[in-house]
Amino acid sequence: MLSRRDFLAASAAAVALPALVPAADAKPKFKLGLVTYNVPATWDLPTILKTCQTVGIAAVECRTTHKHGVEPTLTADQRKDVKKQFADSGVVFWGCGSVCEFHSDQPAVVKKHVEDCKAFIGLVKELGGTGVKVRPNGVAKGMTEEAACTQIGKALSECGKAAADAGVEIWVEVHGNPTQKPKLMRAIMDACGHKSVGVTWNSNAADIIDGKLDAGFDLLKGFVKSCHINDLTNDKAGKYPYRDLFAKLRGIGYDRYTLCEVGKSYSPEEGLKFLADYKKLWDELATG
Repeated sequence: MLSRRDFLAASAAAVALPALVPAADAKPKFKLGLVTYNVPATWDLPTILKTCQTVGIAAVECRTTHKHGVEPTLTADQRKDVKKQFADSGVVFWGCGSVCEFHSDQPAVVKKHVEDCKAFIGLVKELGGTGVKVRPNGVAKGMTEEAACTQIGKALSECGKAAADAGVEIWVEVHGNPTQKPKLMRAIMDACGHKSVGVTWNSNAADIIDGKLDAGFDLLKGFVKSCHINDLTNDKAGKYPYRDLFAKLRGIGYDRYTLCEVGKSYSPEEGLKFLADYKKLWDELATG
């Protein structure tokens, strides 16, 4: 016979036991998306959308200069057509990947990029997207890192105001040498200080500090609004810890997209197979 004390202890242990068992739904809240840089760079929009439907890719970020032609130069009727194509396909138009950058030591150049960014903001608003990807691309010669981060941040704040007015976001790609370093990107975000501006985590080698993602991710995790991923086989090869990255994204409740951005172009036939294999590996890594 159990004493009352033993019975209560056993009951408490039984209640606590489920907490020791891993959650059954390791499935992430985020989904797989595709950047048109560079796998489908030479495909037209219908081919991109059909491939995404077939493979099970949820969203597309349309990078500028590619064959899909989703650019600020589209007419009103063309914009309606693009929006309809996405809606009919069930694939989400995530946003535009611009090459707007704000590190130049020439104020007129920076201003031009701000205005270009505003044009993309207008396009994304009309197409029903969520954001515009921009980037830093280094530090101008003769400028200190601190001054560069401050300048980039202030330009981003202006872009952020325009984006907020349009109901969209600005995603600053963790990009450029040395601006891809998490500590510099954090300095840019702090100099910007606008709630509509966040970062696109870009899966760079510079993310890894002392062999881990922890320090770099902790600096930026409060700003992650989008995420680019590249060659997922780098996880097994020990070159980039995607399983750990996905675990960290699950840990912060990230519920958007991790977008394939592999630097090689494919024909539609080859790309379909590549992306199908990519999706299988993503499923494995993303669920831990």
